[in-house]
Amino acid sequence: MAKSTFLQDFKAFAMKGNVIDMAVGVIIGGAFGKIVTSVVNDLIMPTVGMLVGGVNFTDLKLTMKEAVPEKLNEAGEVIEAAVPAVTLNYGNFLQQTFDFLIIAFCIFLMVKGIAKLNNLKKKEEEIPAPEPAPAPEPEPSAEEKLLTEIRDLLKNKK
Repeated sequence: MAKSTFLQDFKAFAMKGNVIDMAVGVIIGGAFGKIVTSVVNDLIMPTVGMLVGGVNFTDLKLTMKEAVPEKLNEAGEVIEAAVPAVTLNYGNFLQQTFDFLIIAFCIFLMVKGIAKLNNLKKKEEEIPAPEPAPAPEPEPSAEEKLLTEIRDLLKNKK
């Protein structure tokens, strides 16, 4: 019985609206991140690079230790393997920082827009609907008019 309760609890958790909403958000966020990365890499950074003298930011790096080429003997056999250069790729860091800032700015705009829509919706809910004008009192029936006349005549006789 413990397994079925666990499975039921898990099913109830997984089917809650918040979990599904979060999953949709993660999927859309991943796709949105790819779009923003493309905008930064393909549109913004080439323009910025051109403005600062044709620099490709992803290629910027500081070489800390030069590469060691492979050594060959007279027969052309490799004696020592090549050692790649040790570099600090700060250009790639700049690229990723630009990506982050643009994504953060877009999310900020989205949250701000959603908050504004929520505020408008709350204001609409707070404004009470105008009360309809009171209906005019209905005309008294012929019977009521006759009774009123009789009453008035009896008052005047006294």
